[in-house]
Amino acid sequence: MSAPFNLERRGYVNAALLAAAGVAPAAHARGIPLKLCHSSSPSDSRHLASELFARKVAQYTEGRYRVLVFHSAQLGADVANVAQVVSGDLDFTVSAPGNFASLVPTLNLTLLPYLVSGYEHGWRLYDESPWIARQFAELPAKGIRNLAVWEAGFRSFSTKAPLVTPADAKGKKIRIYANEMLGWIMQSLGYEPVVMPLNDVYVAIKQGRVEGQENPIDTIQASRFFEVSPNITLTQHVYSPLQFVGSEKLWQRLSVNDREAMVRAAREAAVFSREFVRQSELRQLDEMRAKGALVTTPNVALFRAATEPVYERARQKYGADVDAVVADAKRLSVGARP
Repeated sequence: MSAPFNLERRGYVNAALLAAAGVAPAAHARGIPLKLCHSSSPSDSRHLASELFARKVAQYTEGRYRVLVFHSAQLGADVANVAQVVSGDLDFTVSAPGNFASLVPTLNLTLLPYLVSGYEHGWRLYDESPWIARQFAELPAKGIRNLAVWEAGFRSFSTKAPLVTPADAKGKKIRIYANEMLGWIMQSLGYEPVVMPLNDVYVAIKQGRVEGQENPIDTIQASRFFEVSPNITLTQHVYSPLQFVGSEKLWQRLSVNDREAMVRAAREAAVFSREFVRQSELRQLDEMRAKGALVTTPNVALFRAATEPVYERARQKYGADVDAVVADAKRLSVGARP
């Protein structure tokens, strides 16, 4: 279990953002214990938002529940956590939508390349898209209830050698998490995708088993991947928010008031998560540059063109759902800022 810590003193977020989020030092709490596990490190936005959620649950349930937060896959990696939430052995987890595609396969389509153009566009898509709402509505029957959508950012690469064009990827091994769409994207760029848990990636890159990995900037910095794969290429090929979910078995045991408290806490943590990630990205890139990382913005049009065949491959498997999510993404991009 993670120990309480002062987020501001550690430099993870400024005082104004902490005050707005209502983050305060953790107090000793009594109440029914609930377990939340995720795969990120203690400095990652996923963990900071999880700590905030725990505090808010204690506050809004008047101490009836206390959430114990386990970071760094202490109770299992993402796929295992999803299965544990389904079985009721774990109460909450927070993970990328692609990790729930084993339950609702069409969630793979949220990883279509270059579907989202900026943060506010992504927020509108996940908050307002009827298509996404329908996919989330299928989860309770599978044992999981979506409570909120948190933020991680746009996925980019960190590699040992420079990645200037897709030609630089040809024949090289790249780490991904277990997701069909992500594998298709890597193959379209010329990479050979290798599936492995997040906590194994640093050593795998260091040993040369893979050329690098792709993740949001927040994760690249928090997991220190830039130390072993210092070429950070801002392809932003996939928008990668996080689904914060609870066990349906837990949900059915909760009173109406406690359900409302859990959703309120999850959504307030989502506001914090979104603003933290958006506000922190430039600072995190500067910090990695100062430690030797080479950050470049490529000709994104080349990567966009290389990944375009993924859409046709997706249509062959998922049919009209592809056009439905694309239509929602286009409609909800109007007026959205980066």
